Amino acid sequence: MPVLVITGTGTEVGKTVTTAAVAAAALAAGRSVAVLKAAQTGVRPDERGDADEVARLAGPLTATEMARFPEPLAPGTAARRAGMAPVHPREVADRAAKLATEHDLVLVEGAGGLLVRFDAAGGTLADVARLLDAPVLVVASAGLGTLNTTELTARELRRRELELAGVVIGSWPGSPGLAARCNVADLPEVAGAPLLGAIPAGAGAVPPDDFRVAAPGWLAPRLDGVWDAEAFRVRVAP
Repeated sequence: MPVLVITGTGTEVGKTVTTAAVAAAALAAGRSVAVLKAAQTGVRPDERGDADEVARLAGPLTATEMARFPEPLAPGTAARRAGMAPVHPREVADRAAKLATEHDLVLVEGAGGLLVRFDAAGGTLADVARLLDAPVLVVASAGLGTLNTTELTARELRRRELELAGVVIGSWPGSPGLAARCNVADLPEVAGAPLLGAIPAGAGAVPPDDFRVAAPGWLAPRLDGVWDAEAFRVRVAP
C-alpha cells in the first residue's frame, strides 16, 4: 500500500487528525512517510495548512501542499473566485506517484468529501484514486447521520470500482451517546468494509510527543496500529 487516499464523509469529520495518526503509526513502524495535500482552502499564506499540521503532530515526514486558495470553499470554486489555476487530478496523481518512489507510504488527503470538485471539468479525489489505483480510507463522524453519508461514499467507491480500505471514526466522543455506540457495529455493515480505528475527540490538541505514542492504539493493524475493533465494539456496545 505505497499510496493511501484519505477522504471524509464531509467536512469537519477529523480527516486531518486521522491522517496525522496514520502517519504517526507508520513512522513508529519504521516507514518513511509523505503527506500530500492537493488543495488547501480557507487558509491565509502565513497560516499553517493541513499538511503542516500533520507534520507537527506525526513527526518527521515530507509534507507537500500543491495549491492554496484563500476562501473556505470547494477547491474548484475557490480557485475560480481567486482567479487562480485549479489543481487537476492528473497533476495530483503524478505528484503522489513521484513521492511514492521516494517513500514507503504516501498519504493523499482530500478536501471535504470524495466528490468535491477540484476543477471546472469536475475532477475529484475519486479520479485521483483511480489514476493511482490506490485504496481509499474513509473518515466518518461518530453520531447521527454518519451511516447515510458513509454508505453513500462507499457505494460511489464501489460504483467506480475503487478499493475501500476501511473506515475510521475521526472524532470519538469521551461520553458517546446511544447512536455513536450503535454506529460502531453499523458502520462496517453499511460500508461493506472494516472499521479500522477511532480517533479520540480532541486528539489534535494532544502534545505531539504524546500523540505519536498514542496513535498506534487508535488504529487497526492494517494501518500499523494495535487497535482491536471487536474489543472496542464490545466495550461500547449499548
